[in-house]
Amino acid sequence: MISRIDLLRHGETERGGGFRGSLDDALTESGWRQMHASVAQTRPWQLIVSSPLRRCADFAQVLADRLNLPLTFDQDLRELHFGDWEGRSAAELMVTDADSLGRFWADPFGFTPPAGEPLDQFQARVLRGVRKMVDLPEKHVLVITHAGVMRLLIAYAHGRVQQLLEVEVAHAQLTSLLADAEGCLRVD
Repeated sequence: MISRIDLLRHGETERGGGFRGSLDDALTESGWRQMHASVAQTRPWQLIVSSPLRRCADFAQVLADRLNLPLTFDQDLRELHFGDWEGRSAAELMVTDADSLGRFWADPFGFTPPAGEPLDQFQARVLRGVRKMVDLPEKHVLVITHAGVMRLLIAYAHGRVQQLLEVEVAHAQLTSLLADAEGCLRVD
């Protein structure tokens, strides 16, 4: 049985861009508008699954209430934890830690930000979250999550997971993937 997984990235956050990771930022008013615009044309979702971080969870709750859909929060769908880089921008790191940032951009699986989550562990966690969804009776799921999670899943679906940092994911971007019974992903 094939499941459709619609991925929705959170909108703009109060503390802006950079490596937000596990920081629990709220959406700005603009971020709320972005999210509402992305789901203006609702699809026949049967379930909403969300990262528990506020920038995803707050909107997920509002949307689930509006559409009268069940909602679950899944820790496996949290953003990559960036360790010592949390809350810092790439521009800032170019001044203080350019070598490490360059190593991360060149080989994210081979270089982990200081005190951060290794990308292979992040990948295993996110794919575990996808496999849980495939086992659900609901076969059209909306997942509200983060850019890193979406980059990983989109790159994985294209068979290019090593190039995940090349995948662009805008605020409130909605992307559809198909998953088979084993959790293998492909682009819809």
